[in-house]
Amino acid sequence: MARTDDNRRDRERTDARLDSPKGMRTRVLPTRRRGRGDTFGRATEGIARAMGTPWFLVGLTLFCVVWMGYNTLAPRAWQFDSAAIGFTALTLVLSLQASYAAPLILLAQNRQDDRDRVQFEQDRQRAERNLADTEYLAREVVALRLAMRDMASKDFIRAEIRSLLEELDRRDAEDAGFADEPGTTARG
Repeated sequence: MARTDDNRRDRERTDARLDSPKGMRTRVLPTRRRGRGDTFGRATEGIARAMGTPWFLVGLTLFCVVWMGYNTLAPRAWQFDSAAIGFTALTLVLSLQASYAAPLILLAQNRQDDRDRVQFEQDRQRAERNLADTEYLAREVVALRLAMRDMASKDFIRAEIRSLLEELDRRDAEDAGFADEPGTTARG
């Protein structure tokens, strides 16, 4: 029983590491806690991403303009935030929004940093593999060049054929001269 708990804890520790790609981690049965954390992390990234858009700024500006316009132009009995005291409720709402926005943005940045760290590690491993492949190919090219030096070049083959042809011509000339002598045969 204790050994099973130790194995499970080891697998959970390995699975929780962020320095290895998701597909390379060992899988354990998914837990609700892990799913919620991931959902929360995705939600914080979505909120942070939405807060960084021009549409969020336009929407927030319109919200503030409508708030101030309503509390300035509406009958006094319907107003809920007085312009005379500087729109205190609006200030509190914007402060609350900012107090939640900052940690959500930091959480999203931390998740991005974790992804960047994993991506950096994968890029480094890929670069190492590429370097090893390049070095291997360079060694192979050098071996081929050395083997090519041992092979006969076109010029060498041409020179050998010329010398063989010259030697054949010389032998033919000798044979022809020997055949011209009376009482002998061409090759004898």
